[in-house]
Amino acid sequence: MPRMEAIVAGPERRERLTAEIMERTGIDEAMIERLVRGFYAKVRADVVLGPIFDARIKDWEPHLMQMCAFWSSVALMTGRYHGTPMVKHLPLPVDGGHFDRWLALFEQAAHEICPGEAEAHFVERARRIAQSLEFGIAGAHGVMLGKGERFRRDQEGAV
Repeated sequence: MPRMEAIVAGPERRERLTAEIMERTGIDEAMIERLVRGFYAKVRADVVLGPIFDARIKDWEPHLMQMCAFWSSVALMTGRYHGTPMVKHLPLPVDGGHFDRWLALFEQAAHEICPGEAEAHFVERARRIAQSLEFGIAGAHGVMLGKGERFRRDQEGAV
């Protein structure tokens, strides 16, 4: 009869996955914090995205810490983030162009801060997140995007 290996579940499984990702990519919490701070410095200085964030975030430090927890969960599978990103993004006056800009700034920050494997790991996840948020926001406005379609608002901010 074949030998059964123990099934690793719960916290042990998460810890193992996190360790494997860290070993493969070189990502750690310090790198995540550098990336988050570098990226949001770009966002705050950006003429397109800066005003959207400035209108909603007055105290940046708690937001940055929350984003570090978010990216820790996304990149390292740590489970540190316990929020609802879609709900928070639904009311924002954004469309596909904003997500393109967000991705460009994120990819630039990842390229500047992260070594190759870590950069690729972050960027791949950022692209999926941007697409998911854009699809969700479009759907909330009654727009079902097909493959390759983008969500666009008219000049007054209406759909």
